[in-house]
Amino acid sequence: MSLCAECFHQGEHAGHDYNMFRSQAGGACDCGDGNVMREAGFCKRHRMKSRSDVPCVPKDLLMMSELVLPQFIFSLIQYLREGYNEPALDLPSEKDLHRILQMLEPHVSFLEDLTKMGGAMRSVLTQVLTNQQFYKDLSSGVGENACAKKSHEKYLIALKGSGLAFPEDKLACGMQEQASGTSTLAIQGLAGATTSGQGESSDEEDQDGSQGVGKRKRVKLSSSTKDQSIMDVLKHKCFLEELLFWTIKYEFPQKMVTFLLNMLPDQDYKIAFTKTFVQHYAFIMKTLKKSHESDTMSNRIVHISVQLFSNEELARQVTEECQLLDIMVTVLLYMMESCLIKSELQDEENSLHVVVNCGEALLKNNTYWPLVSDFINILSHQSVAKKFLEDHSLLVTWMNFVSFFQGMNLNKRELNEHVEFESQTYYAAFAAELEACAQPMWGLLSHCKVRETQEYTRNVVRYCLEALQDWFDAINFVDEPAPNQVTFHLPLHRYYAMFLSKAVKCQELDLDSILPDQEMLMKLMIHPLQIQASLSEIHSNMWVRNGLQIKGQAMTYVQSHFCNSMIDPDIYLLQVCASRLDPDYFISSVFERFKVVDLLTMASQHQNTVLDSEHERSMLEGALTFLVILLSLRLHLGMTDDEILRAEMVAQLCMNDRTHNHIPENPNPKSGIVPGSLSFESMLSAVADFKAPVFEPGGSMQQGMYTPKADIWDKEFDPVMVILRTVYRRDVQSAMDRYTAFLKQSGKFPGNPWPPYKKRTPLHPSYKGLMKLLHCKTLHIVLFTLLYKILMDHQNLSEHVLCMVLYLIELGLEDSQEQESDEEDSVGEHERCHDSWFPSSNLVSNMRHFINYVRVRVPETAPEVKREPPASTSSDGLASSQSPRRSKSLQRENSGTAQVFSLVAERRKKFQEIINRNSSEASQVVRPKTSMKWSAPGATPQLTTAILEIKESILSLLIKLHHKLSGKQNSYYPPWFDDMEVLIQPEIPKYSHGDGMTAVERILLKAALQSRLNKRIIEEICRKVTPPVPPKKISSAEKKTLDKEERRQKARERQQKLLAEFASRQKSFMETAMDVESPDADIAMEIAISEQHVSEAVYDCVICGQSGPSTEDRPTGLVVLLQASSVLGQCRNSTEPKKLPTSEEEQIYPSDTCAAVHDVRLTTLQRYFKDSSCLQAVSIGWEGGVYVQTCGHTLHIDCHKSYMESLRNDQVLQGFSVDKGEFTCPLCRQFANSVLPCYPGNNVERSLLQCHSNKSMQDLIKEVEELQEQLGTFPSETNLSKEMESVMKDIKNTTQKKYTDYSKTPGSPDNDFLFMYSVARTNLELELVHRGGNLCLGGASTAGKRSCLNQLFHVLAMHMRLYSIDSAYNPWRKLTQLMQDRNSQLSSEELPEVPVLYRDVSSLLLIQILTMPQPLCKEHFTCIVKVLFTLLYTQALAAFSVKCSAEDRVAWKNSGALKKNTSNGEKSWEVLLSHVISELSKGKMFEEGETEELAMVSSSVWSPDSIEGFLQQFCLPFLRITCLLQHHLFGGELPSCQEDEEFTVLANCLGLLPSSFQSPHQFTSASCLDWPVPAFNMISQWCLELASFADRHAEQVKVLLVQEPKWDLPCLLQLPENYNTIFQYYHRKTCTVCTKVPKDPAVCLVCGTFVCLKGLCCKQQSYCECVLHSQNCGAGTGIFLLINASVIIIIRGHRFCLWGSVYLDAHGEEDRDLRRGKPLYICKERYKVLEQQWVSHTFDHINKRWGPHYNGL
Repeated sequence: MSLCAECFHQGEHAGHDYNMFRSQAGGACDCGDGNVMREAGFCKRHRMKSRSDVPCVPKDLLMMSELVLPQFIFSLIQYLREGYNEPALDLPSEKDLHRILQMLEPHVSFLEDLTKMGGAMRSVLTQVLTNQQFYKDLSSGVGENACAKKSHEKYLIALKGSGLAFPEDKLACGMQEQASGTSTLAIQGLAGATTSGQGESSDEEDQDGSQGVGKRKRVKLSSSTKDQSIMDVLKHKCFLEELLFWTIKYEFPQKMVTFLLNMLPDQDYKIAFTKTFVQHYAFIMKTLKKSHESDTMSNRIVHISVQLFSNEELARQVTEECQLLDIMVTVLLYMMESCLIKSELQDEENSLHVVVNCGEALLKNNTYWPLVSDFINILSHQSVAKKFLEDHSLLVTWMNFVSFFQGMNLNKRELNEHVEFESQTYYAAFAAELEACAQPMWGLLSHCKVRETQEYTRNVVRYCLEALQDWFDAINFVDEPAPNQVTFHLPLHRYYAMFLSKAVKCQELDLDSILPDQEMLMKLMIHPLQIQASLSEIHSNMWVRNGLQIKGQAMTYVQSHFCNSMIDPDIYLLQVCASRLDPDYFISSVFERFKVVDLLTMASQHQNTVLDSEHERSMLEGALTFLVILLSLRLHLGMTDDEILRAEMVAQLCMNDRTHNHIPENPNPKSGIVPGSLSFESMLSAVADFKAPVFEPGGSMQQGMYTPKADIWDKEFDPVMVILRTVYRRDVQSAMDRYTAFLKQSGKFPGNPWPPYKKRTPLHPSYKGLMKLLHCKTLHIVLFTLLYKILMDHQNLSEHVLCMVLYLIELGLEDSQEQESDEEDSVGEHERCHDSWFPSSNLVSNMRHFINYVRVRVPETAPEVKREPPASTSSDGLASSQSPRRSKSLQRENSGTAQVFSLVAERRKKFQEIINRNSSEASQVVRPKTSMKWSAPGATPQLTTAILEIKESILSLLIKLHHKLSGKQNSYYPPWFDDMEVLIQPEIPKYSHGDGMTAVERILLKAALQSRLNKRIIEEICRKVTPPVPPKKISSAEKKTLDKEERRQKARERQQKLLAEFASRQKSFMETAMDVESPDADIAMEIAISEQHVSEAVYDCVICGQSGPSTEDRPTGLVVLLQASSVLGQCRNSTEPKKLPTSEEEQIYPSDTCAAVHDVRLTTLQRYFKDSSCLQAVSIGWEGGVYVQTCGHTLHIDCHKSYMESLRNDQVLQGFSVDKGEFTCPLCRQFANSVLPCYPGNNVERSLLQCHSNKSMQDLIKEVEELQEQLGTFPSETNLSKEMESVMKDIKNTTQKKYTDYSKTPGSPDNDFLFMYSVARTNLELELVHRGGNLCLGGASTAGKRSCLNQLFHVLAMHMRLYSIDSAYNPWRKLTQLMQDRNSQLSSEELPEVPVLYRDVSSLLLIQILTMPQPLCKEHFTCIVKVLFTLLYTQALAAFSVKCSAEDRVAWKNSGALKKNTSNGEKSWEVLLSHVISELSKGKMFEEGETEELAMVSSSVWSPDSIEGFLQQFCLPFLRITCLLQHHLFGGELPSCQEDEEFTVLANCLGLLPSSFQSPHQFTSASCLDWPVPAFNMISQWCLELASFADRHAEQVKVLLVQEPKWDLPCLLQLPENYNTIFQYYHRKTCTVCTKVPKDPAVCLVCGTFVCLKGLCCKQQSYCECVLHSQNCGAGTGIFLLINASVIIIIRGHRFCLWGSVYLDAHGEEDRDLRRGKPLYICKERYKVLEQQWVSHTFDHINKRWGPHYNGL
């Protein structure tokens, strides 16, 4: 079904679960078509029935189009004919085709536009396209026109290859029909057939004729292929047919496909087009096979066919009228015929079976996919599927098709050396079986649900068995599979199994009526059993020489997408065989297939002729595990669909928490239960809890997960199901670990539990025979032997073996039917059975049976050989039931190994009997083989016979095992001794936790419950507590066990201690080093403070591990990451966050960003003032500023150099570029790219020991001036200074040249000077941002000891002192002395200096500090701050005077003037404001522009309080920066405070508050002023500069005065709630640069720019658009949302990484690449994390998967 976006959004989808796949090919919207969807689903428009009184289109209106269109379409067809040349072998004609198509683009676009004109035009088009007369008249090629003739000839040539059969094929078919006398068509080779195939055909026919046995029916086509036309060349009767023909020839050009699909709303056209499509089906297949672009072509074919075949009515009609099913099956068969090879399975020489070759492109590239998908699509319609199931000839053909896949991709085990080339064909084989065989099977099964459909099942089963019989004959299979071969592909077996299952489960068919004879069952079980054994071999590393791909196959076989169609049918088939075959035969077959027969001996040593000893243990585990699965799995043996779904869910969830998307669907994909359906969701909520998506501080983001409820662990965890469903062995371990954790947590079991035993659901009556396996002597002998070996500590036995043995015993007890009345007859029974170890086949009675002596065959070196056979054979205990004769016979005949070795012999004997029964002539074939093959195993010469004394029964072994497991003598005490209730009312739970001891106790209790005799024997054994049988051996073993236990205990304690120590170390390391989340963390500077009394700073080098101070000769450096940043530039002055535009109306303009405002200001200053002065009046670095951050670890700079050298020589692929100086910190692995030298000495301590001298302000000002005029001498060439120079170079190279060069004269030293102090400014401002934009929180630097600003200042200061400021221009003088106005002496063309009131005070502060010798005295610092504060305050007053209206100005001027002469007039803002206004009024400043005030505010607003507030707000940014600077230079805490008192607290911290500070409520900001010279004179001097500027450029005076101090914190654009909003707007949006719709559109989340990802169209100087934008917008950092993938990528310099998605579905899951098509919603927490990482510059540290982008994004 396909809907257009409009109809979809107009429909009602609330609460629906839907996937939205976006088709690029166009097509017809199905809304309103009742054959495709229910009316309830129509959109609002289509729900209203179209009224009958719609007026008709006037005839004459359409007349023109009816005349023109035939000619137009014919001309199009002629172009297509002309342009086509049959591709010559050496010349691919794709380019020519492409050229023709480009030329015809306007024609097709015109047709496409016509289709959009509505129904009337479409009906005219339909008429023209389907009218046979038009076609006949125009295109027959008859006529004088030479050109038309030529094109017609070309058309006929092109038509030649369009039929399925080539002329020579027809000939072959004819001959054969005469020869065989039937109408069977043997199709041998087609155009693409392999040569070997053609060579073989003649031999094959001869053999078929001459041999009665092993006849191979080759491909059988439907005997009356009803529609011969599929074989012949196509014949076209109308334009539509030829148009489709050329569309196919030209490999489905997109435009043509869109045109053909857009016509579909016309009903007549739809039917005509569907028939035409079916007619061309074979031709489509042939073209597809030859195509080089089969992927694109496949998609386009399916775009068409899905629209045609989803409509049941249409599909039915075409099936009836055009033999659609015949055509499809025939075409598929032909397609696969071209890649058949001889099967090497079983009998390589004489095999007649052919299989597909998985290495062929056809399979490797899934070329068959569109055809198979169509077939599956039509089989989903009941009416069509029934036709298929009723048609016997079709079923035969289909089974032939399936048999092509039977036994494909055969693996042969490499025994000597590793395979040279690992073929990767296996995935093609699995995909082929799943798509071409299994999916159609599920489709057919979905129609066999009720009793009435029994006949269908019988048909399928019948032809399936026939095909299987043919297959066995063709590969010459008798009874033994060829060794060291395995194929995972048995689709015929699986068809058979699944239809059997369906027949019993849904159709109430009698199983036996559709089962074959015993011989066939024996054959059927061989190959599935071989797969199970091979799985075990692969996990035991026996196939290791075949490479990794064999492991890949084993995993794929059980993987969740494949298991329902692969391993489940196989196990079910084996269960069916086991339930109908002799149990001893089956059990011995299993152990023989798993190659562990020789291991099952009582002797302590043995020889295995078929298996290396290192593989024995895991193969034995495999065999037992397989038996447990076989006996306890109920998936097809009686579980309901709901139970199956629940079991599947529980198994998957127990292994690992899962996202909603990864929870398995129901085993039968077509059963209607899919994720999102009601039963699925309710089941999920019953078994699992939802964990919302979480964000770890490390930045790894979890998706929404489902985790099993406690109740599930307690009652439903089924390890058998987990083992069956696990792809990796570690998943089983993971499930067990989680289970153990639950038991510990809930206090149910403290130790190490074993997999719990779970009571099984009852078997369906048809399969009752399966339980005979548990009650057969062979299995009992195996269990007895294994228990004995485990007790005796023989090698190669693990806890897992014991666990499985006990599981099998428990399963047997669960199912036992023993009656107590048998006990009297038991003696007589014993008499009758001398041939075996055990008297009966019932586990309950065999458990108590004592076995005294066993004869074994052992190597001569074995310890058993030395013993003498004992004289007496008395049996312990129950003499009454064992006569001496019995004991003798035991001694004589019950040779254990004879019995176990005879597992093989007995199996052959049974097999022989069955075969003899079935057919006499077959046995003649079998016998010689048998004797030949199996003389070897028992006959190795160095074996000798010994007799072992055992005197044990299964019960006694279990009790001793309990002692062994507990490590104590007499540990087992029957519970009924204390409480008889246990036996009367047994409360055996269906589910039990515990370890081995618990399991043994449970088994013994069950054994006692089921039989009084067993109970008695258990009691006797417990009373006796005999010393263990071989006394020495076991006592030593027991001692060993005890010692082991003790040693284990000690080892555990040691381990705990070590772990605890490690954890505490880790914790302290994390606290100091790994605090990545800089903005929130708050680590106090206590460390620094506690170390203040140390004489010199000591650094640890993390490479050489030495500690010591940093010296001039061997400097130490901080590991730092330098990165260019434009985060500050993104601050805006509006509190309303900007939204990502999702319509044409919403656009973003960058004019209000901090970067833009600062840029405009600098440009304006440069226009009117002297350049060098301008470059000291502002800071840069808002865009492309350099941010320096450190992880806090230090290293010697020489150590770092050798470390870099070693990285350079390291060949391992790193995620960073060593040539660019990048590395990871050797200790914490944080990304870094430079080392910042540490200045010798500890400045913190120096500054704090300053004595507070009481020098006057004037003296300090003088000292500052002198210090500034000391020229910075170039430091001597020490290592330290060299390093400082090199790090300065690094800092400069970090950002692009355009961000450092602002001077009008390029390369001017002013540029460098400006850049250096701006680096300090950038870092201070960013720290302020990280603190949330203010210092209210106080505390240490957010980065704790990880701040590197102190070291950075030393490097910057050293370089800035090399530039001398001419004393005449030193701003310090202008701030502290009255001077005559220099500007008045300027010549007319020379530009004046920037007036002091226009200078940025924070920049001035940094210039003053960094041009003084370091380390700085605290009092000098305070002096500079006080002086600058007077300037800042004056600027605030001037800015206010500009903001208020003219009346206000007059009022304030007058009111201030009255108070001018009061004592503290210099510290009253009113007085100062009045003075500023009167001074500024002298110029032309306030004259014009009164009407258009900058910030029109009515006079009533400015109360004295609000003015005070304005002044404080104006000064705060400077105070914050200064406080931070003071904190980094001199240490000390930053005080915390409330927001409203921040000004006071910071002023106090900086020492601006006068000592006579009164209570805060009378506080005014002006009281912090400390004027170096009389205030009014100073202000007059500063205002005079403005007045003289105003005379020349009055319009600019005010603009430059009002600075914008208040910036909001930087943030990313706000995204809409629903992802669809973004997708709909951007995925069709054209790029502004290249005006095309990009293939991969992306949008920048910082500024909203729309870019082409990887688009060559927008490439500039080898940089693609995203990389370019990341440099322009983020100085190398870009955050882009990829529209078509919903993920975010981060570009950082030359690297990029996939960050993840901020849009999740309703279950908290990402949908990368929009593959699942679920509705997505913004996850605000994730977006916050992204923004947080952007602001704190931690992308490099938190995201781990970086790769180079080579400028190609």
